[in-house]
Amino acid sequence: MTAQIALVDDDRNILTSVTIALEAEGFRVRTYPDGQKAWDALSKNPADLAVLDIKMPRLDGMELLRKLREVTDMPVIFLTSKDEEIDQVLGLRMGADDYIGKPFSQRLLIERIRALLRRMEMIKTQPGEAVEEGDEIMTRGNLVLDPLRHRVTWKGLDVTLTVTEFLILQALAMHPGHVKSRDQLMDTAYSDDVYVDDRTIDSHIKRLRKKFRAVADDFDAIETLYGVGYRYRDA
Repeated sequence: MTAQIALVDDDRNILTSVTIALEAEGFRVRTYPDGQKAWDALSKNPADLAVLDIKMPRLDGMELLRKLREVTDMPVIFLTSKDEEIDQVLGLRMGADDYIGKPFSQRLLIERIRALLRRMEMIKTQPGEAVEEGDEIMTRGNLVLDPLRHRVTWKGLDVTLTVTEFLILQALAMHPGHVKSRDQLMDTAYSDDVYVDDRTIDSHIKRLRKKFRAVADDFDAIETLYGVGYRYRDA
């Protein structure tokens, strides 16, 4: 099925030109001229992927992302200006999956969209150990990762994760007890041309723990080895 892209930007020229380019590539596009209208629609009916401008009236991209992350794991790409490096880093730490600087070529944006959608597909094709009903399902103690459905449960309770969070957790849980450095987790979760610092990975781990502790306050399966990295401990 053709992927549906939500495009959120207060620049109508960008909305028009990017929509034409995306539709020419076979995508379906939903456009929103400000963050509030996007929130009203996407909180109820998420797209397959969203492209968000940071600076918008009514509700800016950062706040929109924060609100969306409370209700959906939809992949998100930020549009930023060249002088917004701080916003790029903050956006990734808040849960964006990628960013692209303005001005940008439409071809580059399309490539980034396809790359992120491929990451979603990569999740669905990573091998696990336990197999149920023909699907590759990874089971680690109380943790169950179902890549085909992008579903994670802990003690039978659903935990909603973003694409990036899922990939990081999957990398850790694939080999329990093995330490993964921050660099290794960066390579797992991001494309080569996206700059990510150590604190971004730390922020993802912090959000992972928070989400799991929301369903089980004694969750402690992700261990920190200070100065080294992280590892998953079977629970």
